[in-house]
Amino acid sequence: MHPVSGTGRAALYGSAATRQIEQQAASTLPHHTLMSRAGLAVARLARALQPHARCIWVACGPGNNGGDGLVAATHLHQWAQERGGFPEVVVTHAVRDETRMPADARQALQAARAAGVPFSDGPPTRFDLAIDALFGIGPQRALEGALAPWLDLLRSCAQPVLCVDVPSGLDADTGVLAALNAPSLAPPGPRHTLSLLTLKPGLFTGTGRDAAGSVWFDDLEVPPATAVPVTAWLAGQPQTTGTRPHASHKGSFGDVLVLGGQGIAVQGAGMTGAAVLAARAALHAGAGRVFVGLLEGDASSPTPWDPGCPELMFRRPQRLLEPGVLETASVVCGCGGGASVAALLPRVLSGARTLVLDADALNAIATDTALQTLLGHRHGRGRTTVLTPHPLEAARLLGTTTPEVMAHRLKAAQALADRFGALCVLKGSGSVLASPGDVPLINASGNAALATAGTGDVLAGMIGSAIAPAGLSGEGVRDRVAAAVHQHGWLADHWDDGAAPGLTAGRLAARVRPPG
Repeated sequence: MHPVSGTGRAALYGSAATRQIEQQAASTLPHHTLMSRAGLAVARLARALQPHARCIWVACGPGNNGGDGLVAATHLHQWAQERGGFPEVVVTHAVRDETRMPADARQALQAARAAGVPFSDGPPTRFDLAIDALFGIGPQRALEGALAPWLDLLRSCAQPVLCVDVPSGLDADTGVLAALNAPSLAPPGPRHTLSLLTLKPGLFTGTGRDAAGSVWFDDLEVPPATAVPVTAWLAGQPQTTGTRPHASHKGSFGDVLVLGGQGIAVQGAGMTGAAVLAARAALHAGAGRVFVGLLEGDASSPTPWDPGCPELMFRRPQRLLEPGVLETASVVCGCGGGASVAALLPRVLSGARTLVLDADALNAIATDTALQTLLGHRHGRGRTTVLTPHPLEAARLLGTTTPEVMAHRLKAAQALADRFGALCVLKGSGSVLASPGDVPLINASGNAALATAGTGDVLAGMIGSAIAPAGLSGEGVRDRVAAAVHQHGWLADHWDDGAAPGLTAGRLAARVRPPG
């Protein structure tokens, strides 16, 4: 058993793959072995999390997840008897017909009763730790009888909760958490999840990250599956490549062109800062040179330079659209582009060697089938494209809704990657990186501090810089994009200003560093 820190790459298996692995393992082991190991692991972690608990509530459902909880309760009760009766272990068990319980769970119930484990019709009035063993990875059950109030208490209580395998009601494949009728407005206490046999994708994306809290893993002494396809990879912290060679020059690290930043003279909606943020991030991420083409229309006083970052070189957009320029640089297009960016996209999509499409570029493509065709042709021409949508932009590209995207984040990212032949970074909690025909990655870094204007522009600039060097392979592009996404979240995870102001996009861009 070990905590999942997100620093290393890890295989993730969805519900169907996990059941296949479980069936294969069970066929080679004595009956009840996996549940015995699972329950013991839960009990050991519970004791480690709350070694001085006076009362532990174990909420058990009618299936095998509840069976794991019953085994854990039996161990905790027996250990308590050896220590003078503490902690008190109280089990609530939601089962109407014991004859319909799975054989393993029924055996666990009989063993718990034989050991003298106390059962109750309701949770104890006071407890120091709760164990959520109501539902596992099986089909979502109806919240009948006592299940709804028990689950409501497990989600809302201030006491620590240890979830068995997955938090009850969480879809292990998608990270979608089933809603309750009366969700709590108060923030809950510490949450922990012990994922058993396999790690599940839903623990690391969508609402799964909040519901699961700190994730632990126990493989139940089953060797890693080799015959069962991996559903996704937890990307983890990228391997460093070492320092840059002394003989490097700015041409070694490529040029980045940022096209965006609609001026306030255009429709009275100024978004110049978005392009500048992307450009600053690209520079700090290690690009050799960064050029900025602001979409200021007929502004009487065009922006000539950035006093806060004089290394950036400003050009008229038409200069950056010349074929000899587009074909030799990494282009970041769309940050704050507004309505003005659409006119540039045919030339950008046709000419850019390496292209990051963000924000208004994605919105323009979503409404124009001709632009979609140009985007789709880039892959066949050997051009590199990275899409960086947030869920609403992804929904527009897919012709669906934001809730549908959020309900199937991995599928949505993969659909965009396959449809347009591009690498897709679907942003959000547990950002998903998908590439055509490949197993998706889930990024493990980042937090809600990034939920502020401009941080997506910073990420686009970081990615543009990461893929600017010439000669990168497809796998090399994906690895470098994953590294940029990880650093973006890592900076938020390690943000520490003391009494200074919090994270803003401008300050985030200034802290970006080259990979390695």
